[in-house]
Amino acid sequence: MLVAFSVAPSGTGREGDSVHDAVAAAVRIVRDSGLANHTDSMFTTIEGDWDEVFDVIKRATDAVGAYGSRVSLVLKADIRPGHVGEITGKVERLERAIDAQQG
Repeated sequence: MLVAFSVAPSGTGREGDSVHDAVAAAVRIVRDSGLANHTDSMFTTIEGDWDEVFDVIKRATDAVGAYGSRVSLVLKADIRPGHVGEITGKVERLERAIDAQQG
C-alpha cells in the first residue's frame, strides 16, 4: 500500500512559529523506518504493508505532538494488495505515457 500523509502541530502558543522542526521530526522517523518513502512540499508518501506503514505514521504523529497541544493529520491511501514498488512505478508509467503522447 501507499499512504501519503501530512502531519502538523497546532496550539503551540507561539504566534508565527514555523512547523518545519515538527515536520522534520516526523520525516526523520519515516526515513529511519527503512520503508520506501518520498517527501515533497505537501506530503510524505510511504510504501509497505498496512501494519508497518501505520506504525510509522503513528510514531511520526506522536513526534509532532511534542510541538503543540493538537496535531492535524491528513491521509490518502492506495491499497493494492500484491503490488510493490509502486512509489516509483506509478510515476514511471506516467512518464512513459507522457513520452508516448509527445511522439
